Amino acid sequence: MQSRADLIQQTISSKPKLLIIITVLVIAILSVPVIIPHITHPYMIYHIFLHIVSLIFALFLSAVSIISYRRTNSTRILFMTLGFFTLAVIETLYLFHATANIEDVIIPIVDIELSHIILLIMLTLFGVGILKVNK
Repeated sequence: MQSRADLIQQTISSKPKLLIIITVLVIAILSVPVIIPHITHPYMIYHIFLHIVSLIFALFLSAVSIISYRRTNSTRILFMTLGFFTLAVIETLYLFHATANIEDVIIPIVDIELSHIILLIMLTLFGVGILKVNK
């Protein structure tokens, strides 16, 4: 009989299984506050599903890059992991903005939306991850 740790390791090493688990968890968590209230709005539900699918892929890529970072301990992979995690954060923010659960968060001193700052951070993390030279 397999131990729980072996089962988790086997699930994590299988990317299709990991994608299915993340998809089920995201849909289960977001169905009540996001999907169900807007299910009858035909155009809005497509917009919501677009952000949900983007969030699922961002979380999947974050999980895969975390696994990769744990294997390699490469700082390049670490920056890419942080970039994917930031993408998941911005997709969550956009999802709740699309459903009108939150309004635009604007930084008053510079009059810039928080989402733009997070996107800049994400691009910077990806750029550093790609351009970093390993010694």
